[in-house]
Parts: sequence; structure tokens; C-alpha cells
Amino acid sequence: MNGPEPFGARLRRAMDTRGPLCIGIDPHAALLAEWGLNDDVAGLERFSRTVVEAVADRVAVLKPQSAFFERFGSRGVAVLEASVAEARAAGALVVMDAKRGDIGSTMAAYAESFLHPDSPLFSDALTVSPYLGYGSLSPAVALARESGTGLFVLALTSNPEGGEVQHAVRADGRSVGATMLGHLAAENAGQMPLGSFGAVVGATLGDLSSYDLDINGPLLAPGIGAQGATAADLPAVFGPAVRNVVPNVSRGVLRHGADVVALRDAAERFAEEIRTAVAAV
Repeated sequence: MNGPEPFGARLRRAMDTRGPLCIGIDPHAALLAEWGLNDDVAGLERFSRTVVEAVADRVAVLKPQSAFFERFGSRGVAVLEASVAEARAAGALVVMDAKRGDIGSTMAAYAESFLHPDSPLFSDALTVSPYLGYGSLSPAVALARESGTGLFVLALTSNPEGGEVQHAVRADGRSVGATMLGHLAAENAGQMPLGSFGAVVGATLGDLSSYDLDINGPLLAPGIGAQGATAADLPAVFGPAVRNVVPNVSRGVLRHGADVVALRDAAERFAEEIRTAVAAV
């Protein structure tokens, strides 16, 4: 095979061997306080290192939320760089949750920040926003193909406000969200065992049978745990595409810190629940 192994293939293998679970690293002020940590760079570093130590060697995906690191400036970004490198060294795939979206050279620069192998923040995939038009993501798509990384495109998000854009119907009769899914299916056409261009689809959205979720790519699904969705809900929400779902759990696991063993136990419980639900389909 020429070039680096594509993200989709690496993700499929990680999900099959470690279970289909993504754990968010979301060090917001309230959670740092819950852990008995100060809302400062030292607290941020302790939090992030603890999560990586606890689960990076056993879960498929870790998803740091860039904003919670960026708010501390360059020192916070340095913690993020270290967390990404340590998580990947332990075998986890890292999805950088930065939701970048722009046009032209600016979009290219965002992509290079997270998807270029020489970047200190080099990650396995990046969340992006397509709402300047799907074509605006072209620089990120091109770099992802070149570097063997992936994208997760906001399509049907779990926040209530998202519907005013994503469920809006275009002149051709398709919703905006369905249009994004169609673009991703085209990106992933013919890719085996799984395409590298995924969608963000909320696990809390209920029946999505009116949408074609079979994009031959991964579906990053926030909402399990604290937001109210459960592993048992996944088959009803995602239907036949459930095998390609990467459920994201953040607070449901993180609230068990700062004890490493408790974090590991919580992650393993969620992974087993998800594995059982998917296997039943």
C-alpha cells in the first residue's frame, strides 16, 4: 500500500479490537473543581495526564476538546500537544474536537494545524464545520487523504439549535443535514473496510430512519451518558449503520476521576454496554 494507512482502516481495527468507544477529554472549570483541581494550567495538566494514563491504552478513541486547553493560552496548548502525543503513543486514536471551518488558505492552515504529520498537534482526525458550504472543506479533505487522517463533519448535531440549519430544506427538497451525509458518502465510495470521512450525528436525536446514515464512514455520536442517551438506544437511532457508530462519552466517565482505577472501570462498563448493544443488531 502506498502512503500512510487511512484513518478509516485504523479506526475499524481499533473499534474491533478495543471496542467502539470514544472518551472526551473536556477539562472545563466545573469538572476540574469536581476533581479537586484548580482551574489553572497545573490543574489542566493533571486532569489530562490522568485521563490519558487511565484509558489511552484500552479505548479506541480519545477526543480532546481544544477550547478547554486554548483558554489557557500557549501553556494550555502545550498541555494539549503533550496529551495528544501521549495518547497516540499508548495506542489510542485521537480525534481533535476543534470544529474548524473557514475558506481557502485559512481552512488549509487549520487543516495543517491538526492533520499535518509535522504539526505538534498532529491528530488522527479533526472535527470540522461545513456551514460555509461543503466545498469549503476541500483543503482539509485533500490533506486528510494525503496524511492518512480523517474528518468528522457536523451533520446532525445533538444541540437543539442545530436543527434550524441542519433540518432546513434546500430547493432540491433535501435537508442540509442529508446533503452533508451525501457528500460524505461520495468521499468514502469504494473505501474498505471503512472510509475516513465521518459525520457527527447525535445519539439523542431519536428515530433517524428518514436519513441515509450508510455513508461507508464512521458516525461520531455524542450524547451517551450525561446527555441522556444510553448504549441500548443506539440500534434504534442508527439502524443498520450502528456498526460504524463511535459513541462519545465524556462526563459519564470523567465524573469518576481523579481515581485512575475508577476511570478505567467506568470506561470498560460503557465499552461493554456499547459492544453488547451493537452485537445484538
